[in-house]
Amino acid sequence: MSRLRIIYKPEGGKLAEYRDGELVYLDESYQAPQKAHGVMPDIQPYQSMADGTWITSRSQHRAHLKQHGLIEVGNEIDSAMKKAAPKDNGNLRKTLIDVYRSMKS
Repeated sequence: MSRLRIIYKPEGGKLAEYRDGELVYLDESYQAPQKAHGVMPDIQPYQSMADGTWITSRSQHRAHLKQHGLIEVGNEIDSAMKKAAPKDNGNLRKTLIDVYRSMKS
């Protein structure tokens, strides 16, 4: 039994075929996409909800957040949505014991 290895193009279709390690088919017309560095564009201008000024750059955005003590919520939404632990004012333990005893009797 021969060993078969096929390499496919990202968009589909056969690019190359090897049988027992020997190249038997190659699509020579295929041109791999050119790789380039990704460039992140600057942010779109927006009007601040804190004071109404227009923010036109990332650096201005960061400075504005710092100036007004704001935070930008993104992927950390889970931590922002966590409920705060109830505060114990010293009576919770006594209340629980009283409720437990009243249910027992």
